[in-house]
Amino acid sequence: MCSDLQFSSCVMDETALSLGTIDVSYLSASAECSISRCKHSSEEWGECNSRPTLFRSATLKWKETLLGRKRPFVGRCCYVCTPQSRDNFFNASIPSLGLRNVIYINETHTRYRGWLARRFCYVLFVQERDVHKGMFAKNLTENVLNNSRVQKAIVDEASEPSTPGSFVQADPKAINKVKKKARKILQEMVANVSPALIRLTGWVLLKLFNSFFWNIQIHRGQIEMVKAATEMNLPLIFLPVHKSHIDYLLLTFILFCHNIKAPYIAAGNNLNIPIFSTLIRKLGGFFIRRKLDQSPDGRKDFLYRALLYVHIEELLRQQQFLEIFLEGTRSRSGKTSGARAGLLSVVVDALFSNATPDVLIIPVGISYDRIIEGHYNSEQLGKPKKNESIWSIARGVFRMLRKNYGCVRVDFAQPFSLKEYVNSQSQKPVPAPLSLEQALLPAILPSRPNDTVDEGAEASVPSSRDITSEPFRRELISNLAEHILFTANKSCAVMSTHIVACLLLYRHRQGTDLSRLVEDFFSMKEEVLARDFDLGFSGNSDDVVMHAIHLLGNCVNITNTSRNNEFFITPSTTIPAVFELNFYSNGVLHVFIKEAIIACSLHAVQSRRCRNGTNGASPSLISQEHLVRKAASLCYLLSNEFTVSLPCQLIYQVCHESVERLIQYGILLVAEQDDQEDVSPSLTEHQWNKKLPEPLSWRSDEEDEDSDFGEEQRDCYLKVSQSQEHQQYITFLQRLLGPLLEAYSSVVIFVHNFSGPVLESEYLQKLHRHLISRTEKNVAVYAESATYSHVKNALKVFKEIGVFSQTTQRRDTILELSTTFLPQRNRQKLLEFIMSFMVL
Repeated sequence: MCSDLQFSSCVMDETALSLGTIDVSYLSASAECSISRCKHSSEEWGECNSRPTLFRSATLKWKETLLGRKRPFVGRCCYVCTPQSRDNFFNASIPSLGLRNVIYINETHTRYRGWLARRFCYVLFVQERDVHKGMFAKNLTENVLNNSRVQKAIVDEASEPSTPGSFVQADPKAINKVKKKARKILQEMVANVSPALIRLTGWVLLKLFNSFFWNIQIHRGQIEMVKAATEMNLPLIFLPVHKSHIDYLLLTFILFCHNIKAPYIAAGNNLNIPIFSTLIRKLGGFFIRRKLDQSPDGRKDFLYRALLYVHIEELLRQQQFLEIFLEGTRSRSGKTSGARAGLLSVVVDALFSNATPDVLIIPVGISYDRIIEGHYNSEQLGKPKKNESIWSIARGVFRMLRKNYGCVRVDFAQPFSLKEYVNSQSQKPVPAPLSLEQALLPAILPSRPNDTVDEGAEASVPSSRDITSEPFRRELISNLAEHILFTANKSCAVMSTHIVACLLLYRHRQGTDLSRLVEDFFSMKEEVLARDFDLGFSGNSDDVVMHAIHLLGNCVNITNTSRNNEFFITPSTTIPAVFELNFYSNGVLHVFIKEAIIACSLHAVQSRRCRNGTNGASPSLISQEHLVRKAASLCYLLSNEFTVSLPCQLIYQVCHESVERLIQYGILLVAEQDDQEDVSPSLTEHQWNKKLPEPLSWRSDEEDEDSDFGEEQRDCYLKVSQSQEHQQYITFLQRLLGPLLEAYSSVVIFVHNFSGPVLESEYLQKLHRHLISRTEKNVAVYAESATYSHVKNALKVFKEIGVFSQTTQRRDTILELSTTFLPQRNRQKLLEFIMSFMVL
């Protein structure tokens, strides 16, 4: 079925990078193939004109101006926080260097030629890689144990307090006992890299990856930037998104193939299992506790913290590279999870202790057509995670060898200086971001006393921009982690399975003809590129769609219709299948998320005007300021699901730019001047301005006189295009957020009958069972709203808003309704707030 799908490993030349020929010569191929693809591309354009598809007709005029533009180059670092780094390692020729299939190796990649070289090209290639013992850290264990901080922690551990506040002199035997404990911890923590095993593993992975992946694509220009960074004689920190267990090996393998030193990989101690753990350590992996404070008595384990801190510091001092997964665990939803910045904080502290003059940060995006785990349905259905074992790994490898998992794309973002980033933050007198309670409660409960909202506003503003100030340090590390994850996520290429799954769930949920699916696939692909996101596939759209359907397997049903003997494609309606499709669909969500937020906010504004009346204003006109404020409140509500902006950006600015983009598409229309003059702001809109605290004012103190956020924007009124194509596009965007909003509203409905106090873990299970029950009874509009990750994030948001108050007893979290939401009417207002964004 997929035999005609062509994924070449040849490098794209600059001509092939034009979006106008993106379906023609995405990758170099034979002249005959290029001609046939060009013909197919023209046919698709003709078909789209005769029967407009969702995306093509919605933004057709706007998109025609982009056809001469080159393929987007993703991963550039922030021009606000790191302007100097943005100019480093990059030049105008880098984007045109094209892609390379890392696992396509032949004799031309070695120094030898001939029949024998072709037969043993993998062996020759691996032997010629530059990897030797001198590259890696020396005397790590002894250097860590002899460090003064570790020595002090050992003495403190041995000198346990006999009574509160008093210590006895440490006994030498006790000190020796603690030293043995520290050495044992380091045996688990310290990696012992073996260049010979790295070479052997490189050969094995070449064999394995070629057996179950079509290709592993990287951008040559990105690798050139990484190579340039290695010449700075500074430690590099690779921070990839985490989607699969194969991530651990994938990055090391790619760097090895390009003669870049293998990084030390921070792995959770759940992978510290016999045989496998030895292999991981020999390849540069070191194991750390998933929770640092795991001492039996629940106290902070200062010895372990000291060993971990000094270990990282020593690696940086010896200019070693590190690989850290900020998410802490694999994403079960297909979206980037929230950052856990524990190890990143150690790196920042090491920089300020002068262990290294600087550190270069490299976010990494990884995209799979299909992850080797296949899906995480078991955990999304609420079943406990199974512990890893050597037998589960063996079964997994055997299962992989029998299947094909399509394509993989790895994108290295532009390296940036950690020192420059910290210095730029120190020079910015920017207040700390508002908590969700401060940002959302005024909109949810407008009658709530203002003094309650403003209580913590001043306390959240750091009094000092010095690293010795703990509030500033926490804010700095949190913003840095968000910056990295946002960049890594934006760098992730969109795969064919992502687009097909998204179209089947949110455009053609009742099924569609294969030809129509191909048309929408082609158009959605163009829309992704037009938004400066890259694709992880190429080729004829018909073949790529069939390739994606094949990989999605039992999640998609194919039937043969009598009409023109055409295939009819429908998504499977079983809960596991919908969960799996949702996982892959989320791979494209970040491309359209800001527009989807505006589309849902449009519905909220329009429905509110209909309920409250227009007070003489035209019912079709919408205040742009009102729309942006509504969109910002939705961004805050869904902040645990995704990030729409960098920490250095104002959410209002991002929402405003998204509105401008929809105006550019023609979906939103600016009202004529005569219409705007007849509109007087309604009482509702006057009240809206008072619903958010002062720090959320429309204009920022940082905005200059030339800002787009001027008075003309305050008085701007918009109309929604009534064309069928534009209305369909808005509906599609609103459906993208449908599962999230349904999950959140269902949780609020369940909270109506809350009877506490109750254990958080117990209540979370009850919530999840409730949502699963709704889906099984066909009450839910979106079956994917019942995923465990949605329920978990919803409960977290409601705790942060202040719906629940929590206390801790013996490591267990106890939930109770807060005094604010104890009245039933306030919970009803919360439900109405969320439901206002939903299109039923």
